[in-house]
Amino acid sequence: MSELCPPWAPFFGFAGVTAAMVLSTVGAAYGTAKAGIGIAGLGQVRPDLMMKSLIPVVVSDLIAVYGLVVSVLIAGSLTPTEPYSLFGGFIHLGAGLACGMTGLAAGYAIGIVGDACVRAYLYESRVFVSMVLILIFAEVIGLYGLIVALILNTRVGEASCAY
Repeated sequence: MSELCPPWAPFFGFAGVTAAMVLSTVGAAYGTAKAGIGIAGLGQVRPDLMMKSLIPVVVSDLIAVYGLVVSVLIAGSLTPTEPYSLFGGFIHLGAGLACGMTGLAAGYAIGIVGDACVRAYLYESRVFVSMVLILIFAEVIGLYGLIVALILNTRVGEASCAY
Protein backbone atom coordinates (compact mmCIF):
# COMPACT_ATOMS: atom_id res chain seq x y z
CA MET A 1 0.00 0.00 0.00
CA SER A 2 1.37 3.37 -1.00
CA GLU A 3 1.86 6.28 1.37
CA LEU A 4 -0.44 8.25 -0.92
CA CYS A 5 -3.30 5.79 -0.38
CA PRO A 6 -3.41 4.75 3.27
CA PRO A 7 -6.29 2.50 4.30
CA TRP A 8 -7.75 5.27 6.47
CA ALA A 9 -7.95 7.84 3.62
CA PRO A 10 -11.66 7.15 2.87
CA PHE A 11 -12.46 8.44 6.36
CA PHE A 12 -11.95 11.97 5.08
CA GLY A 13 -14.22 11.33 2.10
CA PHE A 14 -16.97 10.04 4.37
CA ALA A 15 -16.40 13.03 6.67
CA GLY A 16 -17.02 15.24 3.62
CA VAL A 17 -20.26 13.40 2.90
CA THR A 18 -21.34 13.86 6.50
CA ALA A 19 -20.36 17.55 6.63
CA ALA A 20 -22.22 18.40 3.44
CA MET A 21 -25.40 16.60 4.40
CA VAL A 22 -25.58 17.36 8.12
CA LEU A 23 -24.50 21.00 8.12
CA SER A 24 -26.62 22.02 5.14
CA THR A 25 -29.62 20.21 6.59
CA VAL A 26 -29.16 21.90 9.96
CA GLY A 27 -29.09 25.25 8.15
CA ALA A 28 -32.23 24.38 6.19
CA ALA A 29 -33.99 23.19 9.34
CA TYR A 30 -33.12 26.37 11.20
CA GLY A 31 -34.30 28.51 8.28
CA THR A 32 -37.54 26.57 8.02
CA ALA A 33 -38.22 26.72 11.76
CA LYS A 34 -37.38 30.40 12.15
CA ALA A 35 -39.39 31.47 9.09
CA GLY A 36 -42.20 29.11 10.10
CA ILE A 37 -42.58 30.96 13.38
CA GLY A 38 -43.20 34.20 11.49
CA ILE A 39 -45.59 32.48 9.09
CA ALA A 40 -47.58 31.02 11.99
CA GLY A 41 -47.84 34.47 13.55
CA LEU A 42 -48.97 35.98 10.26
CA GLY A 43 -51.53 33.20 9.78
CA GLN A 44 -53.29 34.10 12.99
CA VAL A 45 -54.04 37.62 11.80
CA ARG A 46 -54.17 37.28 7.98
CA PRO A 47 -54.58 33.66 6.83
CA ASP A 48 -55.02 34.83 3.23
CA LEU A 49 -51.33 35.86 3.09
CA MET A 50 -49.93 32.51 4.23
CA MET A 51 -49.36 30.94 0.81
CA LYS A 52 -47.28 33.85 -0.47
CA SER A 53 -45.37 33.82 2.82
CA LEU A 54 -44.14 30.26 2.31
CA ILE A 55 -41.33 31.48 0.04
CA PRO A 56 -38.71 31.55 2.87
CA VAL A 57 -39.45 27.89 3.66
CA VAL A 58 -39.09 26.84 0.02
CA VAL A 59 -35.83 28.77 -0.38
CA SER A 60 -34.52 27.31 2.85
CA ASP A 61 -35.23 23.76 1.71
CA LEU A 62 -33.11 24.31 -1.41
CA ILE A 63 -30.10 24.52 0.89
CA ALA A 64 -30.63 20.91 1.99
CA VAL A 65 -30.86 19.85 -1.66
CA TYR A 66 -27.41 21.36 -2.28
CA GLY A 67 -25.99 19.27 0.55
CA LEU A 68 -27.72 16.17 -0.81
CA VAL A 69 -26.25 16.69 -4.29
CA VAL A 70 -22.72 17.08 -2.95
CA SER A 71 -23.11 14.10 -0.61
CA VAL A 72 -24.32 11.85 -3.42
CA LEU A 73 -21.47 12.94 -5.70
CA ILE A 74 -18.84 12.31 -3.05
CA ALA A 75 -20.35 9.01 -1.91
CA GLY A 76 -20.57 7.86 -5.52
CA SER A 77 -16.81 8.08 -5.91
CA LEU A 78 -16.11 6.06 -2.76
CA THR A 79 -15.85 2.39 -3.65
CA PRO A 80 -14.24 -0.32 -1.55
CA THR A 81 -12.62 -2.00 -4.56
CA GLU A 82 -10.79 1.03 -5.92
CA PRO A 83 -7.74 2.64 -4.27
CA TYR A 84 -8.54 5.97 -2.67
CA SER A 85 -5.84 8.59 -2.22
CA LEU A 86 -5.32 10.86 0.74
CA PHE A 87 -5.45 13.79 -1.69
CA GLY A 88 -8.92 12.66 -2.80
CA GLY A 89 -10.02 12.32 0.82
CA PHE A 90 -8.94 15.84 1.67
CA ILE A 91 -10.58 17.22 -1.47
CA HIS A 92 -13.84 15.49 -0.58
CA LEU A 93 -13.60 16.77 2.99
CA GLY A 94 -13.05 20.30 1.70
CA ALA A 95 -15.96 19.98 -0.74
CA GLY A 96 -18.26 18.73 2.01
CA LEU A 97 -17.23 21.46 4.40
CA ALA A 98 -17.59 24.16 1.73
CA CYS A 99 -21.12 23.08 0.91
CA GLY A 100 -22.13 22.34 4.51
CA MET A 101 -20.80 25.50 6.13
CA THR A 102 -22.22 27.81 3.46
CA GLY A 103 -25.52 25.93 3.73
CA LEU A 104 -25.51 26.48 7.48
CA ALA A 105 -24.84 30.20 7.03
CA ALA A 106 -27.44 30.54 4.28
CA GLY A 107 -30.09 28.74 6.32
CA TYR A 108 -29.40 31.00 9.27
CA ALA A 109 -29.71 34.11 7.09
CA ILE A 110 -32.87 32.86 5.38
CA GLY A 111 -34.50 32.09 8.72
CA ILE A 112 -33.83 35.49 10.23
CA VAL A 113 -34.77 37.43 7.09
CA GLY A 114 -37.80 35.23 6.44
CA ASP A 115 -39.15 35.70 9.95
CA ALA A 116 -38.68 39.47 9.96
CA CYS A 117 -39.98 40.03 6.44
CA VAL A 118 -43.05 37.82 6.84
CA ARG A 119 -43.98 39.76 9.96
CA ALA A 120 -43.41 43.06 8.12
CA TYR A 121 -45.47 41.81 5.16
CA LEU A 122 -48.45 41.63 7.50
CA TYR A 123 -48.45 45.42 7.79
CA GLU A 124 -46.99 46.51 4.46
CA SER A 125 -47.46 44.53 1.23
CA ARG A 126 -44.66 46.40 -0.57
CA VAL A 127 -42.17 44.48 1.56
CA PHE A 128 -42.86 41.30 -0.45
CA VAL A 129 -40.56 42.09 -3.40
CA SER A 130 -37.75 43.15 -1.07
CA MET A 131 -38.23 39.97 0.94
CA VAL A 132 -37.88 37.80 -2.16
CA LEU A 133 -34.73 39.64 -3.27
CA ILE A 134 -33.10 39.38 0.14
CA LEU A 135 -33.98 35.67 0.34
CA ILE A 136 -32.44 35.07 -3.07
CA PHE A 137 -29.22 36.79 -2.03
CA ALA A 138 -29.12 34.78 1.19
CA GLU A 139 -29.72 31.54 -0.71
CA VAL A 140 -26.93 32.34 -3.17
CA ILE A 141 -24.47 31.95 -0.29
CA GLY A 142 -25.34 28.25 -0.24
CA LEU A 143 -25.14 28.12 -4.03
CA TYR A 144 -21.57 29.44 -3.87
CA GLY A 145 -20.67 26.57 -1.57
CA LEU A 146 -22.26 24.10 -4.00
CA ILE A 147 -20.25 25.54 -6.89
CA VAL A 148 -16.99 25.35 -4.96
CA ALA A 149 -17.77 21.77 -3.91
CA LEU A 150 -18.47 20.78 -7.51
CA ILE A 151 -15.22 22.37 -8.68
CA LEU A 152 -13.29 20.62 -5.93
CA ASN A 153 -14.93 17.31 -6.79
CA THR A 154 -13.63 17.55 -10.36
CA ARG A 155 -10.08 17.67 -8.99
CA VAL A 156 -10.30 14.21 -7.42
CA GLY A 157 -9.52 12.61 -10.79
CA GLU A 158 -6.00 14.04 -10.50
CA ALA A 159 -5.32 11.96 -7.42
CA SER A 160 -3.54 8.71 -8.03
CA CYS A 161 -2.13 5.90 -5.97
CA ALA A 162 1.01 5.34 -8.01
CA TYR A 163 3.73 3.47 -6.22
